[in-house]
Amino acid sequence: MDSKTRLPSLVGLTREELGSVLEAAGIAPRQVRMRSQQIWRWIYGRGATEFSAMSNIALGLRCELAQKFFLARPQIASRQVSADGTIKWLLRFPLREGEMRAAEAETVYIPEENRGTLCISCQVGCTLNCTFCHTGTQNLVRNLSAEEIVSQILIARDALEEWPAGPDRRITNIVLMGMGEPLYNFDQIKNAIDIIADGEGLSISKRRITLSTAGVVPMIERCGAETGVMLAISLHGASDEVRNKLVPLNKKYPISLLMAACRKYPGLSNARRITFEYVMLKGVNDSLKDARALVQLLKGIPAKINLIPFNAWEGAPYECSDWEQIERFAEIVNRAGYASPVRSPRGRDIMAACGQLKTTSEKQRAKARASAD
Repeated sequence: MDSKTRLPSLVGLTREELGSVLEAAGIAPRQVRMRSQQIWRWIYGRGATEFSAMSNIALGLRCELAQKFFLARPQIASRQVSADGTIKWLLRFPLREGEMRAAEAETVYIPEENRGTLCISCQVGCTLNCTFCHTGTQNLVRNLSAEEIVSQILIARDALEEWPAGPDRRITNIVLMGMGEPLYNFDQIKNAIDIIADGEGLSISKRRITLSTAGVVPMIERCGAETGVMLAISLHGASDEVRNKLVPLNKKYPISLLMAACRKYPGLSNARRITFEYVMLKGVNDSLKDARALVQLLKGIPAKINLIPFNAWEGAPYECSDWEQIERFAEIVNRAGYASPVRSPRGRDIMAACGQLKTTSEKQRAKARASAD
């Protein structure tokens, strides 16, 4: 293993943490603020991966920093490009103490006409076992650190040649909709968001950062109060009966509690609507009765409803709703005054679409076990 991977990384530290680490490393207290500012701008404004690039820092100090710290990037284990331009990276993170194999997670860049969205992961695997989601078939391995979360954006900016980041950058939006449940890794997510939104760092407005949760009710209000990002709810059903089947977390936090938490989300307004994600499953949740129940459920909540055609994966127990049925469903929702765009599937051919993420290593191990049986 490269010795650099055993050095502590400065990536993913908050401004306060960075200052404390530099002071502990021997930087004079009167210089800590200035040095922190310089290093911060090099890492997040210019994408530096070596201290030697930091030309406004004295050579001796650069050498000293390089001996003590590392500007980490995860390894790109694989890169796939869809016919529609979507890019998926499988990232392999440095081994942690006690790990037998390196943890991996997937990150997806979705180019669109007027924006580019990066979908990032917060966990390796997931605990929620949503029955329509491929990630849910992979056991939780561990949480990702703030360093590993932020590094996904650095990798994407490297690949898209976005250093230094300017007004014409291709990554304009961040969605925490990759592998894992963000509110089960909240402290690391919060630190990562602070870095992403910092005006002298990655500088992506909190209005352009969306956190998606399956409904961890006790954390929703805190999320809004401490992060200020846009909220998306992975809903997929308008009744406890349907949602219990699709999103098992609903058995712990039923719809009534979830809706009450949404109504209290800090900053909720017509300008800061909650997005409700609704995957369209044939014969399961796509009837016109379901559409009317959904409208009634969300009554009074400033909301946008994303209708998501089901993206199939091998062994999936569901089929996508017929397109005509999706249009009839959307018409009812639209007539009730809710924006309800039907999300165009992106990256299906490389298993990068919504609900399809699952790390290659896990799939390979599953195939190996099946062959051995």
